[in-house]
Amino acid sequence: MADHLRAELVVDALQMALRRRQPGAGLVHHSDRAANTSRSRSASKPATPASPSQWARAATASTLNAVAESFFATLKKELVHRQSWPTRRELTSEVFAYIEVFYNRARRHSTLGYLSPEQFETITPTTTIKNS
Repeated sequence: MADHLRAELVVDALQMALRRRQPGAGLVHHSDRAANTSRSRSASKPATPASPSQWARAATASTLNAVAESFFATLKKELVHRQSWPTRRELTSEVFAYIEVFYNRARRHSTLGYLSPEQFETITPTTTIKNS
């Protein structure tokens, strides 16, 4: 999170995720800020194996975007809009905890057969996950 919407915010987040997760080929990423994503295309494309979802085939892009947009809506509904946040630091800390502790490890997701992402990844070999 930052106090600006410059392209490097998207690039930095993508590079951080790539370092942490080390995904294989076929990764598609989505940004909630399309304008920043288009500006980050040239900056991120050479350094990463990821393809932005906006450039995927239309049917695939709409499906992937729907899942990503659902995440952002859920984050806002379940955390951000439930109270006021006196400081950016407090909100940043709570968003991190929500995503890393609750959303990825405990919250069930209908798109994953009502498993958490952590449970889904544990039982699903990465070689079988495909972007159709």
